[in-house]
Amino acid sequence: MNDSTKRPQTAKVTTPSDRTILIERTFNAPRHRVWAAFTDPSLVAQWWGRGNKLVIERMEVERGGHWRFVEHSPDGSHGFEGRYREVTPESRLSYTFEWDGMPGHVIVETVELEELPDRRTRVVNTSLFHTNEDRDGMMSSGMEQGLNQSYAALDRLLETNA
Repeated sequence: MNDSTKRPQTAKVTTPSDRTILIERTFNAPRHRVWAAFTDPSLVAQWWGRGNKLVIERMEVERGGHWRFVEHSPDGSHGFEGRYREVTPESRLSYTFEWDGMPGHVIVETVELEELPDRRTRVVNTSLFHTNEDRDGMMSSGMEQGLNQSYAALDRLLETNA
């Protein structure tokens, strides 16, 4: 591993259109392990909630399947849920995402995993919002900081499960 892969990484977050957020991040693990971290409830619970306790109430990783996570943080409990729209093993997930705190504001997220040389994986997450205002609200919510905290926890998980 060279010095650049040892430094903490942050996700590249951009807004390529008025209703989308694009998130890109490379992980130092092969694609099958990153896929497992996104689809195995016992692994998701170890990284998704920014290091806070995460209860996976439901996770049916199949087209039409329902997922529901509840994060328990110092400021209270936060529920998130949706339905899987597409599941293409080891390469693509698409699902709806809704936070209990803003019912009716549904996002469509698509996560693509690209295998890179040296047993690394590039994850590209595209979030499509119903309105520009919803997208901007997410951008100003602290989402980027929380995302990077979760991805740092994912780094640690992938490192310990190497």
